[in-house]
Amino acid sequence: MSGDGQSLRERFEAAFMPNYGVPPVALARGEGCSVWDADGRRYLDLIGGIAVTSLGHAHPALVEAVSRQVATLAHTSNLFLHEPEVLLAERLLGLLGAPARVFLANSGTEANEAALKLAIKYGRSRGRHYFVAAEMGFHGRTLGALSLTGKPSIRDQFGPFPIDVRFVPYGDADALKNAVTDDCAAVFLEPTQGEAGVVPPPDGYFRAAREICSATGALLVADEIQSAIGRTGHWFAHQAEGVVPDVLTLAKGLGGGMPVGACVGFGEAGTVFAKGDHGSTFGGNPVSCAAALAVLDVIERDGLLDNVKTVGALLSEGIAAVRHPLLRGVRGRGLWLAAVLAEPRSAEVQAAAQEAGFLVNALQPDAVRLAPPLVIDEAEARSFLDALPGILEAAHG
Repeated sequence: MSGDGQSLRERFEAAFMPNYGVPPVALARGEGCSVWDADGRRYLDLIGGIAVTSLGHAHPALVEAVSRQVATLAHTSNLFLHEPEVLLAERLLGLLGAPARVFLANSGTEANEAALKLAIKYGRSRGRHYFVAAEMGFHGRTLGALSLTGKPSIRDQFGPFPIDVRFVPYGDADALKNAVTDDCAAVFLEPTQGEAGVVPPPDGYFRAAREICSATGALLVADEIQSAIGRTGHWFAHQAEGVVPDVLTLAKGLGGGMPVGACVGFGEAGTVFAKGDHGSTFGGNPVSCAAALAVLDVIERDGLLDNVKTVGALLSEGIAAVRHPLLRGVRGRGLWLAAVLAEPRSAEVQAAAQEAGFLVNALQPDAVRLAPPLVIDEAEARSFLDALPGILEAAHG
């Protein structure tokens, strides 16, 4: 099977529902932090599959783990157990360092659906009937997760929703405190808002959320679909805040490209579900679990948390040093950054970067996301920084 980029885009448009439009690049292969399109052109991948390809493309450890597992046992369903899922759950609990239980899913939205069902059961057993989430927060596209998503542009057309969710401004601890009462079942928050434009909260906000939930008995659910597994330079972003949530959701970077998600319940929250309360045919798939174990092994073995901090700081400081009327600044943590624009021209920046051989993401009209593989090196980061002034000039002109 083969085809040039234009013919593949035409075939895509004819075969697929139009919810994605037609992506501008047809990718054919990848190696490390580079990808090649169907026409043979090379790009530096600074999107990483939306913070997914932690080890880059075709990493030998990931290829070996997946190949070995798919040749041994590819699927069992949840009617049987297998060692890779047990090893993965144990490894996650070890990294978290707190008593907890794990549910494995296939994606971020499924992890959040599990967390929502858990919170509903917890709340009903205590007479709690509503939820709190943040404006512009993103928790997924399925109806339960979408109920908690505070982006009117993707949410409103699919309502009404089955649960009562009250939205508060992100980062405003006083607003959060006023919204959370003894009738609140759970608070869903991202330690940094991803789809809103990689927006970190003020210092102390997540600790304040922990205190508010502890005082009222509401569960604190930390959505770390994008921020975990080394993305910010820590295994989990909440660890940098010095807090432990009641429920944690994971996906994206955990599988390095294979579909896997997790919902982790700490303490009492880990035993809310009873037999039959929730399930997944593909969740905990042996191949995905083997991939996740390889990702965790390589991050630890190769010191990638330190690499994230070093190269992330290089990128952040380098972007901040660029003087151009289109660039207002940079925000984010580790290898999860947004170049903030002075005008709503992110689509133009994305196109100009593509033309220059770099893949970036026009996340918001005035924000361009960078979420490269955790293995990106300083030379690759500098190549983007060297090209950035020209990219901005092309987009601005």
